[in-house]
Amino acid sequence: MRLVFAGTPMAAVPTLRRLAAEHDVAAVVTRPDAPLGRRRVLTPSPVAQVAEELGLPIIKAARLDDEATAAVTALHAELGVIVAYGGLVREPLLSAPAHGWINLHFSLLPQWRGAAPVQRALIAGDAELGASVFQLVPALDAGDVFAMRVVDVAEDATADAALETLAVDGAQLTAEVVAAIADGTARAIPQTGEPTLAPKLRLEDGLLDWHQPVEQVFARFRGVTPEPGAHTTIDGVRVKVLEASPSTEDPREPGEIAATKNALLFGTATRPLAVTRVQPAGKGAMSAVDWWRGQRAPEGLRAGA
Repeated sequence: MRLVFAGTPMAAVPTLRRLAAEHDVAAVVTRPDAPLGRRRVLTPSPVAQVAEELGLPIIKAARLDDEATAAVTALHAELGVIVAYGGLVREPLLSAPAHGWINLHFSLLPQWRGAAPVQRALIAGDAELGASVFQLVPALDAGDVFAMRVVDVAEDATADAALETLAVDGAQLTAEVVAAIADGTARAIPQTGEPTLAPKLRLEDGLLDWHQPVEQVFARFRGVTPEPGAHTTIDGVRVKVLEASPSTEDPREPGEIAATKNALLFGTATRPLAVTRVQPAGKGAMSAVDWWRGQRAPEGLRAGA
């Protein structure tokens, strides 16, 4: 089948590789090069890098405007496949391919429609994560679903690790749907249930609330790691929490900090959260215990203050 693929981040790469091996990918649409690192060097997206490696034509577009629409329409693709491209597909491009567009979304629709489904699901403490492939329609992530799958993700996985697992399983799921569309056996069914929304995370979404139970604090840590990053404030300094896990130590007052040999224990409404690696504002990542030892009068400091 002749396809056009749209995607940008690393999470879209497994699907691109799988479809390129099985179908005729006429072109790959991705976001323009973006400045990365301290030097802000313009760098192609992960999808662009893989497309170049595979020798596929690349269309770089910040949004699917008239120019991009004309370029994609001229490809005469039978199907469009989109995975985390970062922009909306509108008419007339939505109807340009004979079979329209399908979207791989990293949630069990209609749960977590939007830009940050994995992160929001982790923050909410969802028992199950998964992936859905659906027919793209003008409404946000509301199209009929071709296939859906619950994916096993490690119980302590942060958002990046969870997304890496989901991306691999999602690539398989998408390949199955594309094959079914190609042979005429694909069937999509309407979404059922009450939708929940997953808007893009903001910096403030990473603030840890030590007055919550440790399970909720850890769930938020997982959902906002690595971006926008879990953080707290200590002695007026914003400190990013890079590595953490629930502790079995005795309860402490919310925000109270105690050092052990290998971790800092942060008190919550229940058991402490053990933090092993931090990044204070303006500094590099370091051992939490080493950073704590370097503080002036650490015994008087509390998180959230």
